[in-house]
Amino acid sequence: MNSIPIRKSAPLAIAALALMMTGSPAFAEAKLDTGNTAWMLTSTALVLMMTIPGLALFYGGMVRKKNVLATVMQSFAVTAMMSVLWMIIGYSLAFGDGGGMNAFIGGLDKMFLSHVGKDTLNGTIPESVFITFQMTFAIITPALITGAFADRMKFSSMMVFLALWMLLIYAPITHWVWGGGFLGDAGVLDFAGGTVVHINAGIAGLVTAIVLGKRLGYGTENMAPHNLVISVIGASLLWVGWFGFNAGSAVAADGAAGMAMLVTQIASASAAIAWMLLEWIIHKKPSILGIISGAIAGLVAITPASGFVLPMGGLFIGLAAGGFCFIGATWLKRVLGYDDSLDAFGVHGVGGIVGAILTGVFAVEAVGGTKGLLEGNAMQVWIQIEGILATVAYSAVGTFVILMIVKAIMGLRVSRETEIEGLDINLHGEVVH
Repeated sequence: MNSIPIRKSAPLAIAALALMMTGSPAFAEAKLDTGNTAWMLTSTALVLMMTIPGLALFYGGMVRKKNVLATVMQSFAVTAMMSVLWMIIGYSLAFGDGGGMNAFIGGLDKMFLSHVGKDTLNGTIPESVFITFQMTFAIITPALITGAFADRMKFSSMMVFLALWMLLIYAPITHWVWGGGFLGDAGVLDFAGGTVVHINAGIAGLVTAIVLGKRLGYGTENMAPHNLVISVIGASLLWVGWFGFNAGSAVAADGAAGMAMLVTQIASASAAIAWMLLEWIIHKKPSILGIISGAIAGLVAITPASGFVLPMGGLFIGLAAGGFCFIGATWLKRVLGYDDSLDAFGVHGVGGIVGAILTGVFAVEAVGGTKGLLEGNAMQVWIQIEGILATVAYSAVGTFVILMIVKAIMGLRVSRETEIEGLDINLHGEVVH
């Protein structure tokens, strides 16, 4: 049986190696653990549920009625496209052996998954399960970006842009952190995707929103969500699915997964309360849009920390996320003047940065094997910042270049008439009655 390394940033990498060891200095052949496999099968299904139907409904309820089908279509089409691309080459670029370039990118040794058999293992689980689990991350990350440019991007251009983005931006950063690349080697802590998923997608969303420009009527017309009940259902599915996202990143059914689940729940709840209270104080009324946005902000922020912190860390990370993401989605967007339609940057970019930094503050050696600032390791905060800066720089520049190429070849934005009448009828020939 073959095996490949599991995520280097997760403490379960250590556990997986321990399971492979015998009493002698030599390593024994890896063996399948049915309990771990069952949990990872479940986690994979939960993470897929986060995009369809979770994100599709969350975003779909927040746009205007004339664009709801186009918005839901984006999540569903991205799910299908990324699944195929991940199988063909994405997984190989993220987790393959890059040889002399391995610090930056994987190789082509795992293209088309031709090496994967029924009994091929990754640690103590089938590699097929690991591949599918990672596939769900490669699905939701580009799908998150669509919230930033809702209501105004051509469907054809979106498909080409996100296909290139997943292969050229997402896969390399995944390799940097989890696939044996330089950020993982430098000690950057990212248990389930603070840098890889949320900062990456948030920055890409911000760049895309700026390049596309504001929606017609932005700031003068009513662009309120058409159906917040749908968004609540979507947010609820995201919350539940996030247990697969974070606890599943332990790659085992053990105490690390249990702690990741606990701190995920605490952070999401505390962030929801923090956002709600701030909105209540400032705007005099607590809104359902606010509380669900706060919950997602907490989930985002705890993602990198979930395998490294205790419940008190989860509480403070959630409270900080609720406050900073509220500022990012309201005040910051207004002051800087960009049109991030559904606050992809305000929630995922800001929340990811907050969570990544605070991971370096609240990390506990007894949980994830690394001390944070509160245990005397101030350097970990700087290591986290280095990971953030590398991700921001590469994602921003790479996203801009891809957008310029797609714009030059096929254009990015729908026509004025299409945007006014609605994307549903003009791009897809369907409407919601």
